Amino acid sequence: MLVSIQPKLPMRNKAKTREYYIDFLGFKEYGTNEYSEYLMIEKDEVQLHFFLFEALNPKENYGQVYIRTKDINTLYQVLLKNNVPIHPNGELGIRPWGQKEFSLLDPDHNLLTFGQEID
Repeated sequence: MLVSIQPKLPMRNKAKTREYYIDFLGFKEYGTNEYSEYLMIEKDEVQLHFFLFEALNPKENYGQVYIRTKDINTLYQVLLKNNVPIHPNGELGIRPWGQKEFSLLDPDHNLLTFGQEID
């Protein structure tokens, strides 16, 4: 019965959030841009939504999303080539729970973890 999920994450500045996800991570805008306090983006089968929260303190933000991928090595290399900062504790590696993962922090400190099951 369930078919998909679109996490909603906080953003302090729509233009900065759009720039980070589109220019650095390769997402594209989805839907309409008529709402100044809301942003929807997508890449492949993943869609993320953002709501304006100007008073957000990034150091107190616990927004997190886990995104599964089929080619984590290529994705990681593309992001490094584009100078996207990798989380200091989230470099690409195999985790004890059987996933190969890496993590990023967006401009509002939403944690994006990308993972692929180890074959």
